[in-house]
Amino acid sequence: LWPWLLASSGLSALVQLVTLPFFPDSPSYLLIQKGNEEACRKAIRKLWGEGDHQAEIDDIMKEKGAMASTKTLRVLEVIKERSLRWQLYILMTVMTTLQLCGINAIYFYSFEVFHTAKFEEYLIPYVSLGVGLCECLSSILCSTLIDRFGRKVLLWVGYTLMCSVLALLTMTLSLQHQFFWMHYFSVVLIFLFVVFYGIGP
Repeated sequence: LWPWLLASSGLSALVQLVTLPFFPDSPSYLLIQKGNEEACRKAIRKLWGEGDHQAEIDDIMKEKGAMASTKTLRVLEVIKERSLRWQLYILMTVMTTLQLCGINAIYFYSFEVFHTAKFEEYLIPYVSLGVGLCECLSSILCSTLIDRFGRKVLLWVGYTLMCSVLALLTMTLSLQHQFFWMHYFSVVLIFLFVVFYGIGP
């Protein structure tokens, strides 16, 4: 089954490859990058149908004017620019915590946890697939929650719950040889961690 699952991603890539030539270029790209207003109008008509789209073209022209007056900074210039320093710190903090939050360790050791929990060998790949499905579904849930609560709240809640789950998981893995039910609790915690990861970071 796994070879077919891996091959299925190639099917979507093939569909994109075949259909991509029939999609119009982005109107913004055609007008701002290429400077071709006629091609931009044609792309807009193809995307939105016939009608008066002058307001959209005016918006793109304003964007082009704003981009022309904005200086493009190099990496060192961004680091030295005082007005961008806090944004840079926040971005670096978010990206660092995302890399060090433990999701890779969870995926790496989940097979062993499932094996220790006495799952049959043939069932473990399906349980792992369930973990991935949990992440996918929680990411979809996050897209609906982010408008209601905001990114900052979801980050705080997500990381707090993930820390709690990791602390509990450390305990359950340490005690799994003393209590038989700890194995199953560890499996539940892995699923919860993935759900909180998808909702938060």
